[in-house]
Amino acid sequence: MSGRQAFLLLIVAFAAVLAANGMSLAEGKINSEAARTLPAARTWDMESAQAFSQAAIGNQVRPLLFRNRRGREVRLADFRGKPVIVNLVYTACTNSCSVIVEILHRSVVIAQDALGGDKFTVLTVGFDTRNDTPARMRAFATSRSIRLANWHFLSADQATIDRLANDLGFMYRASAGGFEHLAQTTIIDSKGKVYRQIYGGDFWPPAVVEPLKDLIYGRRGNLASVSGIINRIRLFCTVYSSGGERYRFDYGIFVALIVGFMCLGTVGFVLVRAGIRAFSSHRLA
Repeated sequence: MSGRQAFLLLIVAFAAVLAANGMSLAEGKINSEAARTLPAARTWDMESAQAFSQAAIGNQVRPLLFRNRRGREVRLADFRGKPVIVNLVYTACTNSCSVIVEILHRSVVIAQDALGGDKFTVLTVGFDTRNDTPARMRAFATSRSIRLANWHFLSADQATIDRLANDLGFMYRASAGGFEHLAQTTIIDSKGKVYRQIYGGDFWPPAVVEPLKDLIYGRRGNLASVSGIINRIRLFCTVYSSGGERYRFDYGIFVALIVGFMCLGTVGFVLVRAGIRAFSSHRLA
């Protein structure tokens, strides 16, 4: 074999290696994309579904495009700057979806009373893309008597729903009776990251309100400002009254804090005064 033939053979072999690597990379990319939507289609049980859901905490939710109940385009990025509550339903569901929305409605009303109606947003998204049109979402909201200004009902295409489900850690699959899915409500922070997951269809209002308090008032708030001090007081002194099913400002906690500081101040004053007297007596002696 001549040197020229050997050189050509080497080039052909090198090109074959590059082609094989290119195919592997492309296949890996396809498999990676498939893995992003795989949870919606694979066989799963409640334990794996909840594990997938918990793993989504901290995920950045993409600024996906939806249509509201009037058919107007909205993006998830439009709701940044405030905490967002998100739950996915399919409108033909006659059991869990309706119960979850009704329980969530009760909790949202209590949260509005405690925190203010303009402090957070609620999104209900229909994941049955063939049927959950803007008109169906509007009818669904009306049938549940939900007329809150900060609660939006959204629709989207299948690719968008799958991306949202992946970001939120929400698993669902088609079944003979409609869909099987995790009973999940997600709370997203003001920057669009998943903060908390709430499970089941009969949760206690504090399961919704307490995470919102964390995000709105901040457990690590700035105490160097007046507003920071006020927010910390609101955070710890706003408590849930199960009897009245509402949050109230617990003045008892606030009064206890004031009395505690007064007692410490009194004890400190007595100790300082006694110390001064003892020092004076010692000098005179």
